Amino acid sequence: MGLQSVRIILLQMLKIQVKIYILILSIIILNILNPVKAEYTYNKNLDLTEIPIKKALYKPFIERYILDELKLLRQEQQQLKVDFAEKVANARLDVSDRAIRYTADTTTNIFYIITIAATLLVLLGWRSLQDVRDNIKTITSKQVSELTQKYEKRLSIIEDKARIRSEQIISTQQDIANTNLIHSLWVRSGIAKSEQEKINIFDEILDLAPDDIEALTYKADTLLDIDEDTWSLSLSNRAIEIDDKYALAYWQRACAKAKLKQHDDAVADIKLATDLTESLKTEVMNEVYFENLKDNKKYQILIGKFGNIKNN
Repeated sequence: MGLQSVRIILLQMLKIQVKIYILILSIIILNILNPVKAEYTYNKNLDLTEIPIKKALYKPFIERYILDELKLLRQEQQQLKVDFAEKVANARLDVSDRAIRYTADTTTNIFYIITIAATLLVLLGWRSLQDVRDNIKTITSKQVSELTQKYEKRLSIIEDKARIRSEQIISTQQDIANTNLIHSLWVRSGIAKSEQEKINIFDEILDLAPDDIEALTYKADTLLDIDEDTWSLSLSNRAIEIDDKYALAYWQRACAKAKLKQHDDAVADIKLATDLTESLKTEVMNEVYFENLKDNKKYQILIGKFGNIKNN
């Protein structure tokens, strides 16, 4: 409200200044366009009744009017200055009053807050600074304990993962070492001269990899060569239990059963082996341990089928 009044007064003062400048400019223009010419010399004894009036005396009245207007404008300007000073003073007082009122309200609110806080402390049982300190310590200890337990759980999980990972790495390293050792044992088995030496090498492979079906099968084959037919059959059955899709295990079991004179079972295993691996069909006639099966009708029928397939 005070700033709006000040703006209005300033605009009025500006308008008055403009009017004053316009009137002064009018007087200057009037004097320039119609200058006064002295037709008569001033004389105390001059009879004014004898001076003829040749034209209307408008100019003095105009000048008088302009001067009166200037005087009026100056008076209004002075009054506006007084009003302006008064408005500015009132505005300053209003601002000061607002600042003081704001300070007083803020101080009052602070005291209200302090009073409410003190009341809450009393109601909650915090009757002294010592109680406040103890409660802060309790809350802090509780939060620290919770954080400690949380991070202990996280650390335990990380330790478990690291332990499992390390075990996996160690196991992988051991598997790699075992694989290399098994490979070297297979190479040794290929150059071994006696059957017993081969059996010992296969035992070492099975110690490292108990479920190695190839080692079981080749050991069974070696046992057949030293007439350990029952043992060979047992190893072949074990290899089939581990992997029932391994054709050589059925083939080896057929050899063992043929030596044990279980001819029908041997023919059934031959069929299973050849069904799993087609290339074994060409090896049936060359297998030494199948010589006992030549008089078996099922074996002959099976060989006949293999012959027809070969001819086709």
